[in-house]
Amino acid sequence: MQHPPRQSPGPWAAEARATLALAWPLVLTNVAQALIHATDVVLLGRLGPDSLAAGALGVNLFNACLIFGTGLVVASAPMIASEIGRFRHSVRDVRRTVRQAMWAAVAICLPAWAILWQAEPILLAFGQEPALAADAARFVHALMWGLLPYLLFLVLRAFVSALERPVWALLVGIGAVLINAVLNYGLIFGAFGLPRLGLLGAGIGSALANGLMFVTLAIVVTRHKRFRRYRLFGHFWRPDWQRFAAVFRLGAPIAVTLALEVTVFNAAVFVMGLIGRDELAAHAIAIQIASLAFMVPLGLSQAVTVRVGLAYGRIDRAAIGRAGWTSFAIGQSFMLLTAATMWLAPGLLISAFLDPHNPANAAVAALAVKFIAVAALFQIVDGAQAVGAGMLRGLHDTTLPMIYAAIGYWVLGLGTGWWLAFHRGWGGVGIWAGLATGLAVVAVLMLARWIARDRLGLLPGASPRSPRRVAPA
Repeated sequence: MQHPPRQSPGPWAAEARATLALAWPLVLTNVAQALIHATDVVLLGRLGPDSLAAGALGVNLFNACLIFGTGLVVASAPMIASEIGRFRHSVRDVRRTVRQAMWAAVAICLPAWAILWQAEPILLAFGQEPALAADAARFVHALMWGLLPYLLFLVLRAFVSALERPVWALLVGIGAVLINAVLNYGLIFGAFGLPRLGLLGAGIGSALANGLMFVTLAIVVTRHKRFRRYRLFGHFWRPDWQRFAAVFRLGAPIAVTLALEVTVFNAAVFVMGLIGRDELAAHAIAIQIASLAFMVPLGLSQAVTVRVGLAYGRIDRAAIGRAGWTSFAIGQSFMLLTAATMWLAPGLLISAFLDPHNPANAAVAALAVKFIAVAALFQIVDGAQAVGAGMLRGLHDTTLPMIYAAIGYWVLGLGTGWWLAFHRGWGGVGIWAGLATGLAVVAVLMLARWIARDRLGLLPGASPRSPRRVAPA
């Protein structure tokens, strides 16, 4: 009996499949990196509250430089993707971008190291206790040397992702989590024959783990048959100032955008502290839950940058639209699911952090329930703005989204939150409502710009006044 021929999936189904295949390793890689610093905090907590507080201060200061550097080097992802989309067998242009993105990583690390070396006076200037500032500085002085290898790892991750092989970066990330845990435990507590170094050991262990991430992925891209033909490290010392400048032109606005987003949440923590200790504790619980859910749209944002970038290089208008809208739909579907979970089971989520039935925790638990209710709406708009930013990055459009972020996060978001919290009497709920408002405005602006991409001239080889001659949508 002859079976009918098997129908191939339609273009939208094929795009969804390709997006998910690219996104899930990126999501898990992001989780793995977050776990490295979470492991530091957990282990330092066993040393005592002072070590935990010093470690948290050091991680926050280090992350400020890390986020900015990350934004700069991730510009390599849309650049590599568009080059491969333009010419699938491109080698020289891909190699140029990877090399100069690595040069950019070195360039940004030099001032970052100078800043981190001054960790103690910086923390003292922010009013921290002298003993905590000194301990945090000792931790940072070791951890800071892991900044460059991690940024170099991100460049290689962008390379393997653009070639749609992100699983290699995931495997390396998982290995790094395990190695970091073993190294840190040994160096903090003097286990496995290693010296007992406390905070200093935590910094050394994490820096070594970041170094091993880069070295391992570098071995993969130089040995694996899919990657080795690019010879990424050949003649690495040769300058290419034109491509170097292109990385900075595209990456600097991304870096500023990410910095604006991270710092507005840091500012929200300080504002919560002004309201009360219970509000600050409840905020810490709610933001941890929201941050974990955010790993999915963050991974989708990275995936859609590659998918849109590939179509951008081909100047395929229909594929650009499919890539963007597919990731946006997947991201919103997931965030609607997390929002429903927050609405329906806030107590279950809170119980992972404290016992809500303990009378001593009653005030914090009650506030956390309110914050999580606002966070449910927050999830939807946060996912929309994250994926929307990734869609526009695939079109090499980063400058105006940076301005959107500045206005949305700081002027509207924090400004509205401050007004609601202190002038309308909403307290901590007002801060969350303000942040959600700012993110919603950014999401609408990003989406509006994406919808108007043709009219605004965001596709290659066209201007806003002259329509492109490309395939119809």
